[in-house]
Amino acid sequence: MKNMTPRNIAAACGGKPVNCGSILDTEVSAVTTDSRTVTPGCLYIPIKGETFDGHDFIGKAREAGALLVLTEKQDAAGDGPSVRVTDTRIAIQRIAEFYRKEMNIPVVGITGSVGKTSTKEMIASVLAEKYRTLKTLGNFNNNLGLPLTIFRLTPEDEIAVLEMGISHFGEMTDLARTARPDTMVITNIGTCHLEFLGDRDGVFEAKTECFEYVRYDGTVVLNGEDDKLSRVDQVHGRAPIMYGLDPGKRVYADNIRPLGFKGTACTINMDDRSFDVTIPVPGTHMVLIALAAATVGALYGLTDEEIRAGIEKVGSLDGRFHVIETGKITVIDDCYNANPMSMKASCSILDTVDTGSVAILGDMGELGGDEEALHREVGVFVGGCRIGRFVTVGPLSRNIDAGILETRADADVRHFDSVDELLPELPSLIAEGDAVLVKASHFMKFSRIVEELKNNF
Repeated sequence: MKNMTPRNIAAACGGKPVNCGSILDTEVSAVTTDSRTVTPGCLYIPIKGETFDGHDFIGKAREAGALLVLTEKQDAAGDGPSVRVTDTRIAIQRIAEFYRKEMNIPVVGITGSVGKTSTKEMIASVLAEKYRTLKTLGNFNNNLGLPLTIFRLTPEDEIAVLEMGISHFGEMTDLARTARPDTMVITNIGTCHLEFLGDRDGVFEAKTECFEYVRYDGTVVLNGEDDKLSRVDQVHGRAPIMYGLDPGKRVYADNIRPLGFKGTACTINMDDRSFDVTIPVPGTHMVLIALAAATVGALYGLTDEEIRAGIEKVGSLDGRFHVIETGKITVIDDCYNANPMSMKASCSILDTVDTGSVAILGDMGELGGDEEALHREVGVFVGGCRIGRFVTVGPLSRNIDAGILETRADADVRHFDSVDELLPELPSLIAEGDAVLVKASHFMKFSRIVEELKNNF
């Protein structure tokens, strides 16, 4: 890894090299926080978690060939080469910041309340039409996952697309300092993590902390349909690029034509150019994501045909409006996570199907003191959708029931206290030919419902 020597690692994180004399200027081959993935010549960084302490596995890491370890506890490091630090969680961020600067390739940062991962996937798919592109894998988007993603950079990579997820004030500042994005995309400001951020104004404040570390000659790309983001008039003295459905935006979509579960067709307009595209994942929100990807693609010199090809190659991800045909029913697996904005968006898509439809909805987490009102608000909205049956799970979801019935008094609503209570009743709730949406926050473990539907329907 370029210039990742014990000398530079220690300088980057303010650590003290110990027993490093003979390898002080030897580059490590990789970085890991998992002793099970140690490879010869790597740097092992032990992390203290809720149920384990990586320092307990330093010996195992050395046996597996780690060249160097970071440590908060010198006695745990033994006599081998190490760098003593105060906090390994902070140290890994500062080391990643150093390595990102050494690699010196363009970085596209992605954040927002809803759609971060889908936006990251589509932007990476577009950029991959022209560049060797590194992207965040899975949910490696926090202050541990982001550094580990950066450490995957190689000299062959030409651009990086990094997802950045937060739930507290100050976290985005740390992530942006580590990533130093050349281009920063924000998808929206929603009602997420209100337990920690208070309200949408708090979410806006926390998300836009990233502006501090966007390069001064960089570009900010914002969803101009969002009422909070649309008010941003400049960052570092430069106007952001706004995208949306309004022809007044610099990048906008028109001729939008829903294609059911096959996706959405539209025309993308940018400055003096326009082209038609078919987005292979359904929903108006995916049109906005395609606009973000087109904007970034144009910024990095891609042709219309390259942008179209990248958009049309994107598929859905497990847990994120992933459409599964079982032969008897259509399952929409959207259970990776949920908040009021994404819950409404998913039910809006289910509203467009011509078959029977069932929405299985569960509790949404981290909504703070307004959680009951926000669940009821979702119910009021989805009650207005053309959905045949509603199945809700969890104590907070009783408020969804109330909202549905407020909008549609004769709605078919069934409530269950838990997934365990629901599973035996599924055969009586779903008919052949139904489209079934499964959506809740991750802690509800709705993936069990998806597996039951896939395997037994």
